[in-house]
This record gives sequence, C-alpha cells and structure tokens, in this order.
Amino acid sequence: MEASQYGPEVRINRAGGAPTSVPITNVWCIGRNYVEHAKELGNAVPTEEPVIFLKSSSAVRPLESGLLAFADETFHHEIELVLLVGKHVPLGALAVGQEVDCVSAVGLGLDLTRRGKQSELKKAGLPWTLAKSFCGGALLSPFTTVPTTDIAGISFKLNINGEVKQSGHVSQMIFDVPSILRYLNSFVPLLPGDLVFTGTPSGVGPVRQGDTLGLSFLTPPSLAHLAFEGVL
Repeated sequence: MEASQYGPEVRINRAGGAPTSVPITNVWCIGRNYVEHAKELGNAVPTEEPVIFLKSSSAVRPLESGLLAFADETFHHEIELVLLVGKHVPLGALAVGQEVDCVSAVGLGLDLTRRGKQSELKKAGLPWTLAKSFCGGALLSPFTTVPTTDIAGISFKLNINGEVKQSGHVSQMIFDVPSILRYLNSFVPLLPGDLVFTGTPSGVGPVRQGDTLGLSFLTPPSLAHLAFEGVL
C-alpha cells in the first residue's frame, strides 16, 4: 500500500504483469460474520442482515510499517479476507449470481479494535468509530488478482510472534461474499477502490505495537503460496 497525493492506495499484484496501485475509496466492514466469533464476545449472532460499519481510508496502512494511533494501548487482532471492488456498480444493479464479478482482487487485512473503548461506546449507545477507525487501525497486505470462481474456496490464517492465533474459511461466514456485496449495493453504489472487510473468525485476542505479524492464504491453490509479514 502506498500514499498518493489524494490519500492511501492499495497495491495489486497481477500474474505476468507489473504491480499497479489503486486509490482507496470507501472501507466497508462486516461485523460478527462468523458464528463462533460472535459467541466468543458474547454478541448476538446476526441472522437477518449483516452488521455494517466503516473505517476511514486514513486508517489504512501496510503491514510492513506505518503510523499507529493509541500506540501505547493493547488492541484486539481480527484477520479478515478483504475484497477490492474494481468497477462502478450503480445502486441496486448487482445481478444475482454475478455479484463477485465486481471484485478485481483480494487481500488479507487486520482490523485492529480498541476493545475496551468499543465496550464503553456500546454501553453508552454510541457509534464504534473511535474503537475502529484510527490511524493504523486497518492493516493490509498487497492485493492479488484471482479467478472469481476461487473466492468461495479461500481460507487464511494469522500468526503473531510465530504462533497461530486465528484461521478461517469463507464457508464459515454467516453472510457469504455474494450476499455481502448484494447487501451493500442495496443502499449504496459500489465504487472502484472500495474495500470490503468481510469479517473475522474466532480467536481474537491481544496484540501490541512491536509484535510480528504473519498473514497467509491457505487455499485455494491460486493463493496458497502467498504469505505476508509485518510488524505492528
């Protein structure tokens, strides 16, 4: 990920081609999208519609290095499959069965959460913004183009300081990728450069500045060779 004069960008690696960069537009996030993760935090499991929140594009930074607000705090790590939207989809225009056609690349992201602040805000009935959207609160790997038919077979894991902390498969999602995209498109147009964090599996826990991070794809074969390292 790089920063242009307009704001953060994501890097896309293309098989057989030179890497390109795309400016980030919106950063959509899906909460409580894995049953066991919702349960581990004592939250209700959503059944009718996804839990949606936003991060500012200025919260995004690469895994390798970058600024971090609230750097003296302990955060919770949440690894997620992240989708990059590659084309404009007018409001309500996603056709059933063709939702993933708007996805141009995939990556892995780490949604950092100030869990104590989030609990405080939820108790007061206030938005989560200060717990979720802050400088360095959304770490991203480079993105990779992939056949859209492979998205349903993606699995991934997170290591912290060499120890596996989280792993998940998209089949464990409550709302699958087509459902997420269709739901978002039901109330907003999707725009080139939109990022969609699709939710985290169970196993969230503490992470602090200076911890080493390892994010990797496990499947499908088109992505299984990709592993990314960084330091918070």
